[in-house]
Amino acid sequence: MLQRVQSIFLFFTAACMITILFFPMWQKLDVDKNEAMTLTVMSLKLEKTDIETGEVAVISEKNTIYIAVLCILGAAIAMYSIFRYDNRLFQMKLNAVNSLVMGGALGLSVYLTMNAEKEFLPMIRGEYMLGYYFFVGGMICNILANRFIKNDEKLVRSADRIR
Repeated sequence: MLQRVQSIFLFFTAACMITILFFPMWQKLDVDKNEAMTLTVMSLKLEKTDIETGEVAVISEKNTIYIAVLCILGAAIAMYSIFRYDNRLFQMKLNAVNSLVMGGALGLSVYLTMNAEKEFLPMIRGEYMLGYYFFVGGMICNILANRFIKNDEKLVRSADRIR
């Protein structure tokens, strides 16, 4: 039954994981040199902006596509879990695996952020951007979906006991 509350939370989990692909997760600015280091799910870039022309030149770039792969995998697991409503125990296992995948993606992004903090202007802290908070939102929605699936399972088991 797709109209259940947990299906809505699983859809929001998938939506958060896909939305992460389009927003930066972390950024640190050096106003004096007009440089910025930005972490997205695709790359960690150090860019320099020319004040006179407004051109942005990439100084260095590190590929972080593995975070994007984990985000897409997390969205796919959440969408698959929506349609496995007939087997609640399997759905709970899928959500547990999805939590591990999302936690891995979040852990990798935090690890890259901590290393970038040390490399680029260690005295100034960077800012977490909107993409980072979509991780948190997706994980919360996944936890809430699992909670409602467990409540459904308890309700079904209690109804079987009464018969």
